[in-house]
Amino acid sequence: MRLHRLDITAFGPFGATQTVDFDELSAAGLFLLHGPTGAGKTSVLDAVCFALYGSAPGARQSGQGTALRSDHAAPSTRTEIRLELTVAGRRLEITRQPPWERPKKRGTGTTLDKAQSWLREYDGVAAAWKDLSRSHQEIGEEITQLLGMSREQFCQVVLLPQGDFARFLRADAEARGKLLGRLFDTHRFAEVEKRLAERRRAAEAQVREGDAALLADAHRMQQAAGDAMELPELTPGEPGLAESVLSAAAVARSTAREQLTIAHCGLRAAESAQAAAERALADVREVDRLQRRFAQARERAALLEERADGYHQAQARMERARKAEAVAPALELREAAEAEHRRAAEAETRARELLPATLVDAGAAGLAAAARRTAEELGGLDSARRAEQRLAELVRERTELDGEERSDEDVLHEAEAWLAGWEETRAGLQQGVESAQEAATRAEQLAVQREPARKRLAAARQRDQFARDTDDAQRQVIDATDRAQQARADWLDVKERRLNGIAAELAAQLTDGEPCAVCGATEHPAPARKDAGHVDRETEERALAGSQRADEQRAEAERRLAFVQRALAAAQGEAGDTSTEELALQADDLEREYAEVRTLASALHTATERLRQAERERERRLTAQQGAAVRTATRGARRDALDRERTTLEAELAEARGAAGSVAARAAQLERQTALLTEAADTARAAEDTAQRLKDADARLADAAFRAGFDTPQAAAAALLDDAAHRDLQHRLDAWQAEESAVRAVLAEADTAEAAQRPAADVLAAERAAADAGRRVREAASARDAAARRCAELDRLSARSATALGRLAPLREEYDRVARLSALAAGTSADNERKMRLESYVLAARLEQVAAAATVRLRRMSSGRYTLVHSDDRTGRGRSGLGLHVVDAWTGRERDTATLSGGETFFASLALALGLADVVTDEAGGVRLDTLFIDEGFGSLDDQTLDEVLDVLDSLRERDRSVGIVSHVADLRRRIHAQLEVVKGRSGSVLRQRGGG
Repeated sequence: MRLHRLDITAFGPFGATQTVDFDELSAAGLFLLHGPTGAGKTSVLDAVCFALYGSAPGARQSGQGTALRSDHAAPSTRTEIRLELTVAGRRLEITRQPPWERPKKRGTGTTLDKAQSWLREYDGVAAAWKDLSRSHQEIGEEITQLLGMSREQFCQVVLLPQGDFARFLRADAEARGKLLGRLFDTHRFAEVEKRLAERRRAAEAQVREGDAALLADAHRMQQAAGDAMELPELTPGEPGLAESVLSAAAVARSTAREQLTIAHCGLRAAESAQAAAERALADVREVDRLQRRFAQARERAALLEERADGYHQAQARMERARKAEAVAPALELREAAEAEHRRAAEAETRARELLPATLVDAGAAGLAAAARRTAEELGGLDSARRAEQRLAELVRERTELDGEERSDEDVLHEAEAWLAGWEETRAGLQQGVESAQEAATRAEQLAVQREPARKRLAAARQRDQFARDTDDAQRQVIDATDRAQQARADWLDVKERRLNGIAAELAAQLTDGEPCAVCGATEHPAPARKDAGHVDRETEERALAGSQRADEQRAEAERRLAFVQRALAAAQGEAGDTSTEELALQADDLEREYAEVRTLASALHTATERLRQAERERERRLTAQQGAAVRTATRGARRDALDRERTTLEAELAEARGAAGSVAARAAQLERQTALLTEAADTARAAEDTAQRLKDADARLADAAFRAGFDTPQAAAAALLDDAAHRDLQHRLDAWQAEESAVRAVLAEADTAEAAQRPAADVLAAERAAADAGRRVREAASARDAAARRCAELDRLSARSATALGRLAPLREEYDRVARLSALAAGTSADNERKMRLESYVLAARLEQVAAAATVRLRRMSSGRYTLVHSDDRTGRGRSGLGLHVVDAWTGRERDTATLSGGETFFASLALALGLADVVTDEAGGVRLDTLFIDEGFGSLDDQTLDEVLDVLDSLRERDRSVGIVSHVADLRRRIHAQLEVVKGRSGSVLRQRGGG
C-alpha cells in the first residue's frame, strides 16, 4: 500500500482545505511530520484512517459523525476527506463525508445531511477515473479485503501509536495476549476452547441423563420384583452404575421365573378339582330335573281326569257342525236369491214413480213400446238442431261485421289526424339527433383532456404531501441521530463500567478446588466482590442492543428521507409550479363541462331511435288507412247475403220447436222421457226374473236339510259354526289330546321313573362346592398372571436398560474424549505441562515470530548489544507462553524488558513495532506496506542512538518504503529534510510541505 495524495476539508483543527502530496514526501524515503503540541499532527493520521475505514483510530474512536467536524470551518463548508492510494496494484480514490448539520436552504435553523462515501479507480487505458461504489458497506468490505487487515491492525502496523509498544514491552502476559489477539485475530482459537467446553458439558449432561434413565428403570424393576431385588447405592454419572443395575436385574428375573413355575402347578391342581366339582353338580341337577318332571306329569294326569266330560260334549258339538256344513251351500244360495229379489223390487218401485200416471200400471212390454215411440220422435229433430246452430252463427257473424265497420272508421279518422302533423314531428326529431351528435363530438374532445388534468392534480397533491413528509422525515432523522449517539454513549459507559468490575464477575464463577479461568490457581484467597453499581453481561448486551436498534432506526429514518425527497422531485417534475387549488379548479370545470356534454351525448341513441320509430309509425298508419278503405268497400255485399239466409232459417225453426222455447229444449224433453221409459221396462223384467229364482232356491234348501238329517232348514242353520267358533272348538279338542299324550309319555320314561324312586336331590350343596372350586381356580390364575406379568415387565425393563446402555456407551466414550481435549485446550490437563491455553499457544508462536523479526533491527539500533527472545516460563501462578525477554550481549544475561532505560525502551519498542508490522503483513496475505508512520518517542534518545535509529529507518527505503516520523523534537528538523509542518492559528491549523524529492 502506498499513499499518493490526501485532501482534508473542515476536519479536526483544519478549517479550510489542506493538501498533502505523499508522492513528493515519499521520494526522500524518510519525512518528518512536526508542529506544536495540539496543532493537529495526529489529526493527519486520523484523516488517513478515516478515509480508509470510515472511523478514527484508537482512543479517538468517539470522534465520529458531527464530532469530527472542525469548529473553525465556515457553516456552508462540508467536512470531507479524500485519499488517493495504490494497493494491490490498483490506484484508488476514496472520498468520505461524515454527517453534518448545515443551514437550511429555506427558513432558519439547520438540517442534518447523512454521511456519504465514494470509491473510484483510475483506468490507465482510458486515462480516466471510473466510479466503483457509493455504499459505505461495500467500500469498507473492498478496502478491508484489499489491505487484508482490520482497522485495529492497520493502526498498529501502519500508524505506530504513541507509547503503545513501550507498554507492550513492560506488560504482563495477559495484556500482551489481548493486544496480540486483536492483531492476529485469534479469537477463533478461543472459540475452539469455548466450543470444546460446551461439548464437554453437553456430553456430561447426556451421560448423566442416560444414567438417570437407567436408574429410573432400575426403580421400576424393583417395584415389579417386590423384595426380590436390591438397588445399588450409586448416583448418575458414577462408575459401575450400569453393571450393578444389570446384575441386580438378572437376579430379579431368575427369582420371578421360579415363582411363575410354582404358580403354574397350583393353577393346574385347582383346575382339576374344579372339573370334578362341575361334573358332580351336573349329575345332581339332572336327578333334580327328572324328579320334578315326574311330579308335574302326575299332577297333569289328575287334571285331565277332572275335565273328561267337557271333552266328550265338545266332540258331539263338532260332529253336528260337520253335518250342517253339507246344507251350508243351499242356505247361502237361498239368502243370495232373496237379497237379489229385494233389490230388484225396490228398483222397479223407484222407476215407476217417475212415469206419467197413464203408464204407472203398464207391464214390461207396454213400457218398452212407449220408449221406442219417443225415440223415433227424437230422431226427427236432428235437422232442426243443425238449422238452429247455423242461425246462431249468422247472428254472431252479423255482429262482427258491425264491429269491424266501427273499428275501420276509427282507424281512418286516427290515421288522417296523425298524418296531418307528420312534417312538424319529423323536423323536431331530426333537430334532437343533430344536437346529440354535436355533444358527443365535444365529449370526446374533453375526455382526452381529463386524464392529464387528473394526473397533474394528483401529482400536485403528492407534491404538497411529500413536501410536508420531507420536513417530518428531516426532523425524524435529527431525532434518530441524537438517540443513536446517546444510545452509543450509554453503551460505551456501561461497557466501561463492566470492564472496571470484570474481576468481580469472574470471581463469582470461582469454586474452591477448581482452577481459575484466568490464572489457573486452585486457591482463591481474596476474590473480588461486586459493588452496588456492578454492571453484568446482560446489562451490557441490553445497552448494546439498544445502541444497535437506535442505529437501525437512524438508518431507516435516513432511507425514508431519501425516498421522500426522490418522490418529491418526481411529483414536482410532473405537477410544475401551478398551485394545487388552481389545478383543482381547472379539473372541476373540465369535469363539469364533460358531465354536461356527456349527458347530452347520451341522448343520441334515444333521439335516433325515436326518429326511426316515428318513420315506422307513419308507414304503419298509411298501410292501416288503405286496408280500412278496402274492407269498407267489400263489407256491404256480405251483410245482404247473411240477412237473406237468416230469414229462411227462422221460418224452418218455428215449425220444429212447437211449444218449446227452442229445438234443443224440445229434444231434451224427449231424451228424458225415453230414458225413464227404458229404465222402467228393464226394472220390471228384472223383478219378475228374481222372483222365480227365489222360489227355486227354497225348494233346493228343503231337500238338502232332509238329506243331512235335520227336520227343518232352520235346525240345520242353527247347527252351523262360524270360522272363529270352529277354530276355538278344534283348538280345545287338540289341546286335550296333546296333553293326554304328553303325560302318558313322561310317565312311561324309565329314567324318570327311576329318579322318582331316589331320595330328593340337594342342588344347593353341590352348587356351593362348585363355587368354592371356581374361586380357588381364579385365585390360582390371578397368582399365575401376576407372576407372568412380573416376568414380562422385568424382561422388558431389562431389555430397555440393555438397549439404553448400548446407546450410552458411545456417549461415554465421546464424553471421555471431549473432556480430555477440553482440559488440554483450557490448560487444566495434567498432559499440558505448561498450563498453556490453546489461544495462548497460538499467540506464543506469533510472538516468537515477532521477536525474531524485531531482533534484526534491534541489533542494529543497539550496535549488536540487545536481542529480543520469547519465553515460555510461567510467571507466578499465571500461565506460560507470552513472556518477552531481552538478552544483553555485554553481560550474556537474559533479563526482563521492563529493566530497559527510556531510550532503550524506545528503540526496542520501535524494533518490535517494525517486526510486528512485517509479521502482520505476512499474516494478512503479504500485502506490501510502502508507507509507515511512527508517532513520537525520539526525544528520549541520545545523538548516537538517534543516528542509528534513523539509519535503520532510512534502510527501509531499500524495500521501496517511506517512513513518516511524527515528532516535535527540534533536532529531527535538521536531520530530516522532507517535512510536513502543521502550523496552528486562531482560524485553524494549516499544512506546509517542503524539502521533498
